[in-house]
Amino acid sequence: MSAETLTMAKAINEGLRAALANDAKVLLMGEDIATLGGVFRVTEGLKAEFGETRVIDTPLAESAIVGTAIGLAMRGFRPVCEIQFDGFIYPGFDQITSQLAKLTGRHEGNQSFPVVIRVPYGGHIGAVEHHQESPEAYFAHTAGLRLVSPATPEDGYWMIQQAIASNDPVMFFEPKSRYWQRGEVDRSGEPSALHASRVVRTGTEVTLVGHGAMVATLLQAAEIAAEEGTSIEVIDLRSLSPIDYDPILTSVQKTGRLVVAQEAPGSASVGSEVAATIAERAFYSLQAPVLRVSGYDTPFPPAKLEAVYLPDADRILEAVDRSLAY
Repeated sequence: MSAETLTMAKAINEGLRAALANDAKVLLMGEDIATLGGVFRVTEGLKAEFGETRVIDTPLAESAIVGTAIGLAMRGFRPVCEIQFDGFIYPGFDQITSQLAKLTGRHEGNQSFPVVIRVPYGGHIGAVEHHQESPEAYFAHTAGLRLVSPATPEDGYWMIQQAIASNDPVMFFEPKSRYWQRGEVDRSGEPSALHASRVVRTGTEVTLVGHGAMVATLLQAAEIAAEEGTSIEVIDLRSLSPIDYDPILTSVQKTGRLVVAQEAPGSASVGSEVAATIAERAFYSLQAPVLRVSGYDTPFPPAKLEAVYLPDADRILEAVDRSLAY
């Protein structure tokens, strides 16, 4: 089958369709995901194809959604929960961090809990409070959870299927601002490993690292820098827990410089962890301090100010200039 051009939302939809077709134990659960197809239409058409017992509209109760999914997983099902927006996840936080993350360990590995929690996250959509947050660090800090975030339709298609096939709980963070991004999806190809980071642009002078929607911004910055004569390498983390450091270390050994960018606030974040680990493991390769570009340590602002809050190519290039100045 030749590659086809899909939006990120449609690619994830097709990945969910493939998982439902391949395994009768896969169930989808969430608020308005069945009849409506979800607020972003990521699950559109799946109820009509697989029925209301496998694509299920739930009450507006995130704790109940996750708790029910845990019970289903104990009975051999593979539930996929949708949290409608990132900022709505907190009512389910206790079920995720105190129960789901710990149950395999509590059973000494004898019971698996293959639950996927889909979380549309991040900014750039001009939404109101609780609709544009980046809560991934809370869950990356929680042992027992796996976290991934696709940056392209191709990864959206394959990674959702890989997450569902995992016997561990997986938090699947979907950059909602990229839902309408189009890209090629090759259903006959071989996907990258679920937890592998990947070089998406080669360069020699500075390494840029990010995840989710930030990857497109990093590539934009790299294009601008190339026009000005600076060669930048861009790495897509793809997995936030565990993090695959080998491509980052190899890149930093070549470039000697690293800038880490993310939409989330900078303190105690995924970017902080990457910066600390590279400073620890590649200290003698670095020609400049590891620099971070992030959202500010404030609540996400009203929509009119999101362009000020979120890192753009200019802020990333300013960090590149500072790194090169050392």
